[in-house]
Amino acid sequence: MGAIAAVWWWLATPITLARAPIDPNAKLQCVSYAPFRNGQTPLIPSTQIDPVLVEQDLAQLAKVTDCIRTYSIENGQDIIAGIAKKVGLKVIQGIWLSSNRFKNLNQISTVVRLTREYPDTITAVVVGNEVLLRGEMTVNDLAAIIRSVKSQVAVPVTYADVWEYWLKNREIYDAVDFITIHILPYWEDFPIRAKFAAAHVDSIRQQVALAYPNKEILIGETGWPSEGRMREGALPSRTNQARVVSEILSLAKQENFRVNLIEAYDQPWKRQLEGTVGGYWGLFDSVRRALKYPPGEPISNFPFWKWQMGAGMALSVLIFAVAVLTLRRRPWTPRPAAWIAVGLSATMAGILLGVAADKMFYESYGVGGWVQWGALLAAGIASPLLCANALMSGRSLPTFLDLLGPRDDKQRSVTMYLLGLALVVSAVIGSETALGFVFDPRYRDFPFAALTMAVVPFAFLTLNRPQGGQRPIAEAVFAGLLLISAIFTGFNEGKDNWQSLWTCVIYALFALTLWRARAAQSPK
Repeated sequence: MGAIAAVWWWLATPITLARAPIDPNAKLQCVSYAPFRNGQTPLIPSTQIDPVLVEQDLAQLAKVTDCIRTYSIENGQDIIAGIAKKVGLKVIQGIWLSSNRFKNLNQISTVVRLTREYPDTITAVVVGNEVLLRGEMTVNDLAAIIRSVKSQVAVPVTYADVWEYWLKNREIYDAVDFITIHILPYWEDFPIRAKFAAAHVDSIRQQVALAYPNKEILIGETGWPSEGRMREGALPSRTNQARVVSEILSLAKQENFRVNLIEAYDQPWKRQLEGTVGGYWGLFDSVRRALKYPPGEPISNFPFWKWQMGAGMALSVLIFAVAVLTLRRRPWTPRPAAWIAVGLSATMAGILLGVAADKMFYESYGVGGWVQWGALLAAGIASPLLCANALMSGRSLPTFLDLLGPRDDKQRSVTMYLLGLALVVSAVIGSETALGFVFDPRYRDFPFAALTMAVVPFAFLTLNRPQGGQRPIAEAVFAGLLLISAIFTGFNEGKDNWQSLWTCVIYALFALTLWRARAAQSPK
């Protein structure tokens, strides 16, 4: 229990910042705003936003910022400028350009109209967002559209893209009134650690200013995600998001440059495009619309750590209780190693339960996601309980054949069936995630916590299996797949990604566990 409490106390230790991310005495310069909530997504063309909910959002944002940046007028977003005027917000109005010329013309004509209707609200127009990055338009066509919009509006006009594309395309610089660059340290080709993120943002800003000294630079997007997978040493977390935002804002004030944060509210729909991390860049959460970092409150990665610690302790006690009750029903003297295995499994499960549940809550997306991560967590909870029973009974880890093969009522019990089911679930989900990291890794989350809870007790239990008998082919195939994937993923993700390294170690341990499996010999 002491180990569980100590680890959770360490995990939940809050950070102290010189500047609060949201300072009640200093409003944000500007923040990106997308109005989608309650499962809405702009990826469905028929989606229409609710003006009442938009007004609620903007009234809330007016308390923390003077300006919002929008990206489009589709899905009913043309109402935003009018509502912003009511609550006293300025708007950097976006035109979403794509390869669809008809939609482009509609966006342009609508935004031109809005600038005339709200001349004191719309302070600038962003003609296109990362359209060059997406490869949906040529530089010459984009420059021509920018010049066309400039001739029709009375406010400054710009284009927004990641900083590398500005350095590659001088023609765009010549067409705009000011430069809008996106600097997202987490998404860099060589990801930047959170502690270096603010310095990186300033370094890139100065690099672009040196290349283009005669026009103002707006950092149109910068920030850090609060949830999601690591990229090399770049770790999404609540504390890292707060630290990066705080340091960038302090630097902007100190060096007097303009910055727009991405973004106001978490946008779950982005997870369809960018994985878990895409949905958690907001300063406010998407459901309760609550500020993630209220001024004056400690900032912790696990704000509900006491509940998570308590649940872990309860699971740990339950694992020991299962072991003791098993011995009472079948009195014998197990080896000391069996008690050590139970103790280690109970402690590890007690520590990781809260982490695994937290990951399931934030990383499950859609019915399929909830089923997958829910099943893995269930296997992670069941494994130490069932393995404690098996260790105290002197039984070994069943094979897939024991579960799925011809029925033998004399050998198969309910607990053995459940243990085999937990093994199969862990192997299937573990292998699916392992293959994902080989073939499509960019947006995948590392299932290190729940998978560890499941695999470590299995590994302890294989020590009880006699070495006689044949190695089952199914276990051998899964073992090879997991081991090869672990080696590839470890090298591909790099030595700085501890989530990857941890997951790869568990893949390798699982591979060894399955490799040690032996089918029971049939009596002659």
